[in-house]
Amino acid sequence: MEKRIGTITILIQGTTSVPAVNALLSEYHSIILARQGLPIHHRNIHVISLVIEGTTEVISALTGKIGRLKDVEVKSILTKFKEGQNHEQERKE
Repeated sequence: MEKRIGTITILIQGTTSVPAVNALLSEYHSIILARQGLPIHHRNIHVISLVIEGTTEVISALTGKIGRLKDVEVKSILTKFKEGQNHEQERKE
């Protein structure tokens, strides 16, 4: 299966679901390349941005589990970049 690079943005309202989100991110640590968290205290929300690389199936599994949590919204964007594309382009040049 081909790996894709993309981003996931998570918005958490309140703090109830924060431990569950962190547990899922720990479970899927192998596809997370970078993570940035931003608490917005005056609105009582937390935003987490992830840069990920994995198969569409694994990425969908993670976003599906996160999206089912109470007071949590999640969006993902996958690029068209696929593993091995750069190597093929380098050979052509």
